[in-house]
Amino acid sequence: MFPKSILRAVLALAALLIAVPASAAINVLASVPEWAALAREIGGDKVNAVSATNALQDPHRVEARPSLIARARGSQLVVATGAELEIGWLPMVLRESGNPAIQPGQPGYFEAASVVRLLEVPGRLDRADGDVHPGGNPHLQLDPRNMLKVGEALAARLAQVDPANAAAYKTGYARFADRWKVAMARWEQAAAPLRGAPVWVQHKAFPYLSDWLGLKELGALEPKPGVEAGSAQLAGILERQKATPARMILRPAYARAASSDWLAERAKIPAVVLPFTVGGSAEAGDLFGLFDDTIRRLLAGLK
Repeated sequence: MFPKSILRAVLALAALLIAVPASAAINVLASVPEWAALAREIGGDKVNAVSATNALQDPHRVEARPSLIARARGSQLVVATGAELEIGWLPMVLRESGNPAIQPGQPGYFEAASVVRLLEVPGRLDRADGDVHPGGNPHLQLDPRNMLKVGEALAARLAQVDPANAAAYKTGYARFADRWKVAMARWEQAAAPLRGAPVWVQHKAFPYLSDWLGLKELGALEPKPGVEAGSAQLAGILERQKATPARMILRPAYARAASSDWLAERAKIPAVVLPFTVGGSAEAGDLFGLFDDTIRRLLAGLK
């Protein structure tokens, strides 16, 4: 016979386990903040979505910390950008997690890049050209049209991983899509003055934003992707600016300010810091705030 104290403890534990709802939130680990925010928009209280990175981190360069590996170990779904954005750290996190459900090829692993058309697919692959992504530019989150495509596919994947709540994910996506389409119309109307505006970019982080809004990118300050611009490179861009003037320089919130500020001061044009992802500014607290603040900052840069 077990002592009465042990029996009481076992019975209490059993009662606690019975009390836990069968529909407890599933754990979603997103590689970057925009996908965590999108999962929350779709899943609501059915998901516990967190991001492996924050808006002030370069998503290309992240440390595979033990705490991050532990979080992956307890996740039912990993949402990544793909297109090799996370190639330097996410494969290690997945491998070391020991979680078979979230490995590439399994339902618990989802890549946003797999459901959209990628821009800037290179015509050749040569590491001498810098940090080139062979499948195309991975910074796809700044075209809100992509959010609808990714959101629809993500809702379907959530339903596959958590079939008990499939109806909730379908409804959650439909609700998000309705609100998103209304917001897109508002953003596009407000951003009409930006169409055709020439800009420099510090890093090739904005092709999807430029494609959506009709911005005209004259080039990047970086001589190669991921390589900081030196004095000779910036001096050459300043000469090009005299011949073909840009209205502003775009920089993601996580990037160093030195090169864009150098050019802005000498060319007498603004360096516009864009939030780039959720949390990149005080106003960009969610996906809607991200685009509200991005449009506001771009329009301010024109003045």
